[in-house]
Amino acid sequence: MKLLIASDIHGAAAWCARLMEAIDKHQPDRVVLLGDQLYHGPRNDLPEDYAPKQVISMLNGIADKVLAVRGNCEAEVDQMVLDFPCMADYALMADPATGRDLFFTHGHVYGAGKHNSVDRLPALRAGDALVYGHTHIKVNEEGPQGIWLFNPGSVGIPKDGTHSFGLYEDGTFTHVLLEG
Repeated sequence: MKLLIASDIHGAAAWCARLMEAIDKHQPDRVVLLGDQLYHGPRNDLPEDYAPKQVISMLNGIADKVLAVRGNCEAEVDQMVLDFPCMADYALMADPATGRDLFFTHGHVYGAGKHNSVDRLPALRAGDALVYGHTHIKVNEEGPQGIWLFNPGSVGIPKDGTHSFGLYEDGTFTHVLLEG
């Protein structure tokens, strides 16, 4: 199972286009979107390349591959324009090769308490993974109770200076930087 995991595009069309190139290159089985796809939110500056209509078109072009969760910037109108469900607080996926559960969320309802994510772990077993966005800061480490924590960083508005996404393959999470 190969997953490409992205979060916090925030309507940044040029960076979303680079993400689409990465999807073409890596050919994942699924694309997991961890929320905040279209709107930049009141706490963020407007991305330089802000064009949510273009982002809608790009994301709808891969709708058959997308598994998405709601971020704190999603609204009902986002669901009206996106061709895939995007309003659930979390999604759970089992990796049959490893027996590990992957808990996908944005980080504002469930989270690990790192870098401004809420401190509310879901009920997971040691070895399972909490995969979240929201903070715009990359994380790839063991957390409380032996739960693996992975944050792919942000496609559109990174807080650590590098636009990025994540890959999950053969039970391993990795960060991939988008080129500017």
